[in-house]
Amino acid sequence: MKYVPSLDKQFIPMIIKLNEFQKQVQAATVKQKVVICVERNNGFNHIYQIDTFKDFTGHDLENYAVVERIIKTLLWLVGGFKIYIAGSEYLFEAIHKDYQPGGKRDFDFHFLANAYEHPFSVVKVDYHEIPPLKQEQISFDANLNGCRIGFDAGGSDRKVSAVVDGKVVYSEEVAWLPKLNADPSYHYQGILEAMNTAASHMPRVDAIGVSSAGIYVNNKVMVASLFLKVPKDLFDAHVKNMYIDIAKTFGDVPLVVANDGDVSALAGAMELKDNQILGIAMGTSEAAGYVDEHGSLKGWLNELAFVPVDFNPASMVDEWSGDYGCGVKYFSQDSVIKLALAGGIHFDEQLTLAQKLKYIQKLNDENHPVAQQIFESIGVYLGYTLAYYAHFYQLKHVLLLGRVVSGKGGNTILEIATKVLHEEFPQLRHIKISMPDEMNRRVGQSIAAACLPKIG
Repeated sequence: MKYVPSLDKQFIPMIIKLNEFQKQVQAATVKQKVVICVERNNGFNHIYQIDTFKDFTGHDLENYAVVERIIKTLLWLVGGFKIYIAGSEYLFEAIHKDYQPGGKRDFDFHFLANAYEHPFSVVKVDYHEIPPLKQEQISFDANLNGCRIGFDAGGSDRKVSAVVDGKVVYSEEVAWLPKLNADPSYHYQGILEAMNTAASHMPRVDAIGVSSAGIYVNNKVMVASLFLKVPKDLFDAHVKNMYIDIAKTFGDVPLVVANDGDVSALAGAMELKDNQILGIAMGTSEAAGYVDEHGSLKGWLNELAFVPVDFNPASMVDEWSGDYGCGVKYFSQDSVIKLALAGGIHFDEQLTLAQKLKYIQKLNDENHPVAQQIFESIGVYLGYTLAYYAHFYQLKHVLLLGRVVSGKGGNTILEIATKVLHEEFPQLRHIKISMPDEMNRRVGQSIAAACLPKIG
């Protein structure tokens, strides 16, 4: 490992640990093949195979430490509510114990069961009982004809664009605090106000596209961090159909609500006119989406905020999932604040998270040395983490979006990440990391969201 984040010297990249483990297993005289299958809605699944040390030969904890992180990665990258494990009795027993009510992965257990509306389970099978691979392909027709509203619901600000026949005639950002409000009318009025503002800049509204963090089925909100404080009864009554209800105020127009990660990937496809693109939006959290080699979405969850990137068990814990080393603390405004504190920068606690980020960005513009180190450290994080992501995605491009990569700091992140990725992993030098222009870095997702619905 050639590069170390100057403000987080205990960082252990997942790809470094995985490569070391695989090299050690390869040299072992006794090993075993472990096959993991994660299954989600409609029988779609993903299959992953790894060689480990043989059970009960003194390496069980080493096997578990790595495979547990891999399974966590698969669940949040691909999505799923059922884990099949073949080839290891020990690993099955350990993972089965983790994914139980009250177990180590209690959050994942309940969240994914709720998201897919299906009980969560871990089952041990023989190799021949692993289901055949069944992959999903979701094609989209990116077009911007007519008068469209594109809305991006972020955790710190909401962004909206008015697009007429492919031309953006109006865009705006408005600060809001959806994660702190328990009354769903706060969210409803904020979204409606944004869409009305965009509509006022067009002769009519032909379609509405929405980019929002969370999981959506048929434009319904299934799980979304924006409504974290809303009680379940109010969520079911007023949130689940919120975007559908708001769209109705504009008449019977096409509506498409998509995960913000998928929209970031769509923004990448539009920007680069190419495929095999991973779009990563660094803002309140880490959102991601992927356009595959066929120019399609795969139906994967792509919730990289919960995917482990740091193998160090003493690394920062995500308050929501209760797990350590996950992407949200490395590729969001949380990361900027974490690193600032580590560098001795103190904040006025009256500031919101978004205001703290802006403060650091201002210091960086003034050439504050610690501010520069913050964005360099995130660049190191990203370089190694992209090599880990490339273990699961076929990548040609990585497109960075979101407020964290706005301004000078974004250029530093891109420069350092490219250097780390290409020098440490020469086999991945074909991957190009880029950013859209400054306006698109901030409102690009709302513009891309506008192209989601098909008119006519």
